[in-house]
Amino acid sequence: MKSLSDMPNVGKVLESNLIQIGVETPEELSRMGAEEAFIRIRAQVDSGACLHMLYGIQGAIDGIPDKFLPDDKKEKLRKFYKTL
Repeated sequence: MKSLSDMPNVGKVLESNLIQIGVETPEELSRMGAEEAFIRIRAQVDSGACLHMLYGIQGAIDGIPDKFLPDDKKEKLRKFYKTL
């Protein structure tokens, strides 16, 4: 994979958000992690970013559509989201 848009769940909006927080490659996103990327998106780009965006970011990192995230991973992300 060479670009963010090649990752599952990464459309124009999410790609733009990631670029605005300084993430330009799939490797950079993987190193940063979904939670940190989401925190930065909410702080710098879209204060209303929702849980589904967080799922999308995690799915992109895992290489799967967000609807296929395991329930335990979704629950962990949901708990994290509620702390924000």
